[in-house]
Amino acid sequence: MTHSAHTNPGRSTRVATALLLVATVLVGLMAGLFFAFDVSVMPGLAKADERTYVTAMQNFNAAIDGNALFGTAFVVALLTAAASAVMEFRGGRRQVAVWVGAAAVAYLVVLVITFAVNIPLNNELAGAGDAAKLTDFGLVDRFKGTWATANIARTLLCTAALTALARALMLYGRATARR
Repeated sequence: MTHSAHTNPGRSTRVATALLLVATVLVGLMAGLFFAFDVSVMPGLAKADERTYVTAMQNFNAAIDGNALFGTAFVVALLTAAASAVMEFRGGRRQVAVWVGAAAVAYLVVLVITFAVNIPLNNELAGAGDAAKLTDFGLVDRFKGTWATANIARTLLCTAALTALARALMLYGRATARR
């Protein structure tokens, strides 16, 4: 006979713990990636000429687009946070669920910004072709400000999500220690 999560609270707690930890790590990795772009990559590229800027951004975007590990982490961060929020709510840990739910919503907004702003800009830059052959760099000026601003928003939202997940972990620890 198999035990469901409802008949085996220990299993349910292990799954809830794993989901919360995975969500926290993945959101932390995404926050770190966006932060690294804000504080090092974009300021460094701002000092480069336009051709170097275009070539570098095209290369960064191609590396990320073709990276299954990145794509998996990017999406699974939301899925594990949402699943964790549901499990915490069902497990009666309402305070934990609220914090994890807030993290999931903040991270969902990160995905919306990415798909609505950053990816279309990346695609436009990729469509410009070989940077060595570009003659109109107006695209670069439009790209720089909008992309960087959207990335700062992603960093702030991921940091807020990570903070909410950290709070959820603290509350989760207290709630499960009482059992």
